[in-house]
Amino acid sequence: MASDKSKKIAPPATKTKENSSEDASKAQSKPKSKLSSQILDVLVKQDYITKEDLEKAKANKKKTGASIQSFLISQGILTNDLMGQAMAEFYNVPYADLNSNVPSKEQVLTIGESVAKAYNAILYRENEKEVVVATVDPKKKGIELALKKVFPKRKIILAYALKEDIDVNFTYYRKALKTRFAEILEKERRVAPELVDEIFKDALSFKASDIHFEPTEKEVLVRFRIDGILSLAGRFPKPFYENILNRIKVLARMKIDEHFSAQDGAIRYKNEFGVVDMRVSILPTINGEKIVIRLLAQYLQSISLSDLGLSASHKKMLEEAAKKPFGMILVTGPTGSGKSTTLYAVLRSINKPEINITTIEDPVEYHLDGINQIQVNNKTELTFSKGLRSIVRQDPDVILVGEIRDQETAEISVNAALTGHLLLSTFHSNDSATSIPRLLDMGVEPFLLASTFELVMAQRLVRKICEGCRHSVNVSIEDIQKEFPKADKYFKEKNITLYKGKGCINCGHTGYKGRQAIFEIIQMTPQMQDLILKNPSSQEIWALARKTGTESLFEDGVEKVKKGITTMEELLRVAQPPKELAELEQQIKEIKVANETKK
Repeated sequence: MASDKSKKIAPPATKTKENSSEDASKAQSKPKSKLSSQILDVLVKQDYITKEDLEKAKANKKKTGASIQSFLISQGILTNDLMGQAMAEFYNVPYADLNSNVPSKEQVLTIGESVAKAYNAILYRENEKEVVVATVDPKKKGIELALKKVFPKRKIILAYALKEDIDVNFTYYRKALKTRFAEILEKERRVAPELVDEIFKDALSFKASDIHFEPTEKEVLVRFRIDGILSLAGRFPKPFYENILNRIKVLARMKIDEHFSAQDGAIRYKNEFGVVDMRVSILPTINGEKIVIRLLAQYLQSISLSDLGLSASHKKMLEEAAKKPFGMILVTGPTGSGKSTTLYAVLRSINKPEINITTIEDPVEYHLDGINQIQVNNKTELTFSKGLRSIVRQDPDVILVGEIRDQETAEISVNAALTGHLLLSTFHSNDSATSIPRLLDMGVEPFLLASTFELVMAQRLVRKICEGCRHSVNVSIEDIQKEFPKADKYFKEKNITLYKGKGCINCGHTGYKGRQAIFEIIQMTPQMQDLILKNPSSQEIWALARKTGTESLFEDGVEKVKKGITTMEELLRVAQPPKELAELEQQIKEIKVANETKK
């Protein structure tokens, strides 16, 4: 089929190779709004989505700027595979799933970089007689002619693949960041913009959440945080750092001549990936100013409770608490554990025209339509506590306080929850049980806390096994106990099936791609209210919660290990098994004896 079509395309008579590649680039940059409209029609006609789904996606695009495809996938209406299959049907070609059948480095590099990127094409499968090439646009003019030059003696079959899957494999063409640094430095012109652009491109390509510029005595290290883990991306000589630092300060609208105080700013970066918002922090160190840039994920604007990874029981608890007219929902955990994401999902679930929702955040990272969002500003003395006092006078139904940091904010939050408002906030503590004594220590009255708390939820993020290279592993309970002695309390079978990632291009050969939260929720019960009135320790709170059936972070994580979402090694990295009730009760007795002795 493909080879017959290629005969109809005559090669240009006078154009050079350079002109041909220039034409390809121009063709690639042409808008495809008509094509997109046709594909959407196919999705509806083939019952992949309903007309109502499409209208919701279009409305969301107008509000947030997020693409229709990303909205449909984030809402669970479509999966990437279904989207790919629908597109393949539209083009009337096979679908190439690059996640299930990951091309090797040799396969990718078979097609030269210029041709591959001009036509978004990757060698998918081959034999002596034919080759299957995956591409984003099988109908693109000139693609078969260009591929015929690469595979002159074999039949060419075109297949459709998702652009993001092809882009992942294009990383094989990218030279190491250090090598690209050297090439840019040799040019000795516009060094700073080019270096910054290369770093941003790599960070987006690898889906990094943070970029670190760390000056040392002689050089500057560039590190990316990917799925919660920092890794070295590259380094460059320190003499070039001043221009790069100034470049980032200009982009983030910071003071260029300030070198001895902390600065915060923001960048809106535009490239082929789209528009990405970045939050910039600069802090002076003994070796110079360190830069950390947080890359804000656009998908959070449309994330729902179903996307968080909550178990059915946890989701029900959270939904019931969010529907109540007043009370407090507190999410705890360390920095970067997904607390704000969870609260945004709760807000989206209750965001209706008849509900007035107001937030005060530091900073406002994601703009949510239909919600009044206030930015903390210390220069104008708009702090959490002062802003919260004003919000209460704005007739709100639901209030989100970005973080409870001090006694004043804690007291105002509790009083707001007591006077007919649903209040959501985050708090830094190691687990859910610890947050209650900490609030009491901050000066919140026990009877107020007992009257307002609906639930307190702790969470952590674990890396997910890469779906492209996930495979099952049969192990015995004895094997697991070598690394985790208490395994027999969580795995009852003698022979157990677990899952791991082999490592592939999709996950950067780590075996992990993406993250999901594990949760621990303590609900307020009459017994818990009575206990809070006695100013309890965290051990006493956790002991009561265990008696009423509360699952720990670790136990929720074990369920995700059994389902093949993450690995036991990853779970043990972020959470530890809970203490048994008998052990807790003994610890409580020892604390009481110690307190009596002090008296």
